[in-house]
Amino acid sequence: MALSLPPSGEAGEDRYAPLAEINVTPMVDVMLVLLVIFMVTAPLLTVGVPLDLPKSQAAQLTEPKKPIIISLNRNGEVFIGEERINGDELEPRLAQLAAEDPSRIVYVRSDRTNTYAQVMDTLGLVNHAGFLKVSLIAEAAAPR
Repeated sequence: MALSLPPSGEAGEDRYAPLAEINVTPMVDVMLVLLVIFMVTAPLLTVGVPLDLPKSQAAQLTEPKKPIIISLNRNGEVFIGEERINGDELEPRLAQLAAEDPSRIVYVRSDRTNTYAQVMDTLGLVNHAGFLKVSLIAEAAAPR
């Protein structure tokens, strides 16, 4: 007894033919469900605990202003930020800035070749202008 197979390509063929297409529909369904979940839960994450807060007469906190940076280069020139200032204009300019906001921080930078007296003169002008918060800036030394 022999079994005969129909030649390939005939109409009655019931052979398995692999499908080489990727079905993306399940992936799209999962992504849409995740999108809906994130859209619903995102506003709930930022709410926090509901409270009935008391009223206060205290002043509101303001964001700190940008600090004033005074630089002394090796030629004795003085800069406020990037702007070059003549020595006799420094104190009136600092007084004007202090009148606007005396709580601003002033950073003083100086070239290493400048003398202690030059730095102290500048610090005295900053203090005389009305600033209370003054800091010196230096580079960090290399670890030994």
